[in-house]
Amino acid sequence: MRKAKPKKRIILPDPRFNETIVTKFVNNLMLQGKKSLAYKIFYEAIDVVSERTKEDGLEVWKKSLINVTPAVEVRSRRIGGATFQIPTEIPPQRKQSIGMKNMILFARKRNEKSMGRKLASEIVAGYKEEGGAFKKKEDTHRMADANKAFSHFRF
Repeated sequence: MRKAKPKKRIILPDPRFNETIVTKFVNNLMLQGKKSLAYKIFYEAIDVVSERTKEDGLEVWKKSLINVTPAVEVRSRRIGGATFQIPTEIPPQRKQSIGMKNMILFARKRNEKSMGRKLASEIVAGYKEEGGAFKKKEDTHRMADANKAFSHFRF
């Protein structure tokens, strides 16, 4: 690589829970730079989750995020005219990012009144090991397992 690696940006903790992981999640949730609205949606979702499960909403969200985070993924690699799906482990930062993005993606696809409620439903579903984001993780793992014969082609 010719240039030096860019510096890591410092992510400040969120105002309510004082956690940087929450800020990362809100940054992924945010659309068109409306961060305060994204915080409102997230905090509403956490309140709804704690109301539904009768547990600490933040802890339920963290457990849910762990449940929907994949450990392996398949990457395409072209070898001698054929394209193989090669299973590779995911670095920790990317794991977390994929988990967050999947949870937000499947929350947006839900049919409920507000985004806060949609997100709350997806968090509860992830906590119970069901829902769209968890199914996506399972499918990814199944695909990697099916293609583990090609793991010796790793890059």
